[in-house]
Amino acid sequence: MTTKVTVLGTGIMGAGMARNLVRAGFDVTVWNRTADRAAPLAGDGASVATDAAAAVEGADVVLTMLFDEVAVAGVLDEALPRIRAGALWIQSSTVGIEATERFADLAARHGLGFLDAPVLGTRQPAEQGKLTVLAAGPADLREPATPVLDAVGARTVWVGERPGDGHRLKLVANAWVLSITTATAQSIALAERLGLDPRLFLDVIGGGPTDSAYAQVKGGNMISGELAPAFALGGAVKDAGLILQALRDTGVDERLMAAVHAQLSSAADAGHGDKDMAAVIHTTRP
Repeated sequence: MTTKVTVLGTGIMGAGMARNLVRAGFDVTVWNRTADRAAPLAGDGASVATDAAAAVEGADVVLTMLFDEVAVAGVLDEALPRIRAGALWIQSSTVGIEATERFADLAARHGLGFLDAPVLGTRQPAEQGKLTVLAAGPADLREPATPVLDAVGARTVWVGERPGDGHRLKLVANAWVLSITTATAQSIALAERLGLDPRLFLDVIGGGPTDSAYAQVKGGNMISGELAPAFALGGAVKDAGLILQALRDTGVDERLMAAVHAQLSSAADAGHGDKDMAAVIHTTRP
């Protein structure tokens, strides 16, 4: 029998994940609050549901890839009563540690398996099935989850059995990603103000010990002005806030991330929230 997978949320990340699930041979149903974002997936072989409750009917696996905790909670209010007991909920939205623990408790109360499985990657890796999945949950969920995770990612890192550990590692990794992006913007803006071609900065670090593929990609976007969202600035602001909370909760010095959060927020407040997070360059240029 073909495994039925429902994907709730078909934005930048969820659409690519759903297409790869279809290609892997799963029976895929999709839903998105903005219906126009889900409709094109019908042409790829997915069934498009008109509401979240109908989408999860009969699903073996429900994968949530929504913006934040509020979005996930709102959709689950509608969908949860229709998810069959024993189904597996793979929660891939970046919602933070405390929200993940609450969702794990909610799943247990409704007889669902729960896997904390945020991902590393942006639009292109999602479309190519090359995400890195950071999975945490009971060991007995690994076998049923693995075919689904293998369809959406090139690599799954099993962080532990405690729900929330996937998110802990995601916040650690995203702290690095957001810091690199913001620091790249600063160096490019400084090069420009010093009268240099900013591509010289990317060239001089290229291939050396301080190089970063992320700096090269995002730096190139900043210079060219190509800011179609691969990782939307609004999402980066949200994630930086979650990282700040984790830093405060653990007593780790927060000053660097506070500055990163301020830069990202300033760019979003200036109207760039729907653009790629490389749009942070607009707050570093005078």
